[in-house]
Amino acid sequence: MREIRTRIRTVKNIEKITRAMKLVAAARLRRAQERVGAARPYAEKMEQMMRRLSAAGADIQHPLLEVREERNVAVLVITPTAVWPAVTTPTCCGPRWASCGSASPRPSA
Repeated sequence: MREIRTRIRTVKNIEKITRAMKLVAAARLRRAQERVGAARPYAEKMEQMMRRLSAAGADIQHPLLEVREERNVAVLVITPTAVWPAVTTPTCCGPRWASCGSASPRPSA
């Protein structure tokens, strides 16, 4: 009988922890959505400005407006699992290389 009570108490504690984790996740999601919403006017103005620049034609000479060849980019993310589990969970086996347009596991030097 004591084992059953202990088990019930354990399950209730796990439910409380799960509920708290869901609340934390919901708060983080809400904050992230607010940040995205706050950045939207900036992005719209930037897009509007870039459209105006591109419509101006060939009169503007600037290095950022030059057409360049595409490059492969590698991103290495190393985090402790407890600090950032959302990133480390999918990789779960330590650092991995992700390269755009390349099937090789590591980028060429």
